[in-house]
Amino acid sequence: MDGPEAGNARGRGRVRALLLGAIALLYAVSIPWYRETGARAETWLGLPDWVAVALLCYIAVAVLNAIAWLLTDVPEAPRPEQEP
Repeated sequence: MDGPEAGNARGRGRVRALLLGAIALLYAVSIPWYRETGARAETWLGLPDWVAVALLCYIAVAVLNAIAWLLTDVPEAPRPEQEP
């Protein structure tokens, strides 16, 4: 593939790679290892702060994953030839 299609595919690949990197980062942020042991939990959105952070990260992961799939070219499976 040469020309504008190749550049477009490369650009989509870079964006997809950035999205997947952001997904990995969000999964790391969703783990409450930044909290002190025995620290008092604050309430956000009616939930403990670490639960609210995790849920918001998972929602963001779902959105970014959907965008990454929209940017992915999935080739169609070859059709089996019909026998006469």
